[in-house]
Amino acid sequence: MDELVEKRLDPFFRRLEHRDALGMAEQQALIKAVSAFEDVGAGADIVREGDRPERCTLLVSGFAARYRMVASGERQFTLIHVPGDFIDLHSFPLKEMDHSVMALAPCQLAIYPHQAIKNITEEFPHLTRLLWLLTLLDGALQREWIICLGRLSAEARAAHLFCELGARLEAVGLGAADDYRLPLTQQDLADTLGLSSVHANRVVQSLRKKNLLTWQANRVTLPNLAAAKALGEFDERYLHHIREPR
Repeated sequence: MDELVEKRLDPFFRRLEHRDALGMAEQQALIKAVSAFEDVGAGADIVREGDRPERCTLLVSGFAARYRMVASGERQFTLIHVPGDFIDLHSFPLKEMDHSVMALAPCQLAIYPHQAIKNITEEFPHLTRLLWLLTLLDGALQREWIICLGRLSAEARAAHLFCELGARLEAVGLGAADDYRLPLTQQDLADTLGLSSVHANRVVQSLRKKNLLTWQANRVTLPNLAAAKALGEFDERYLHHIREPR
């Protein structure tokens, strides 16, 4: 059973190992802390704003998005999650969710009861720092998204997003920086970039005409990654892909 859990958690372990060494006892603690696995369909909320969850959920497979709704009924994504991400680790210390998280594609989740997280923080100080690091990385991602939404053109925002997702998926062994699976709808892209669906479609078509993007059958290819990075002003320092003691 532990071997099956370990296999499912592989993207998560890769994400941690990309930044620091993970001890065997720490890895086993993370494996044994999983209480269950759950499947969620595309479009379903995994956790809702105002909830007071008693568990944290780790994205094992699929894609998810943090979002808020405004009075007009429009939705804004504030982060896209890829496999290996804890989507609500902050709910352990904060208690109440101030935003929602939805599945963008069929997802599998590993469930970590808050009590299990508490036990880890009390028994494994280094692993606790790594979990803390994950919440800091979420903050770094969202700061970058604020800059993109506030100061980059729509086309540059899209290029930045495609470069970011490629870098994050490559780090967990689920694609290459310039070639990866991305099951987003046009509306999902619009909600990510802060655009209308029509405007988002125009942006995608423009990137295609410039030979910067191929997006077919949920597969993204960036034929000229360097040019896409230049357009999107993408510098992956904010992803902190540096392996060093924490």
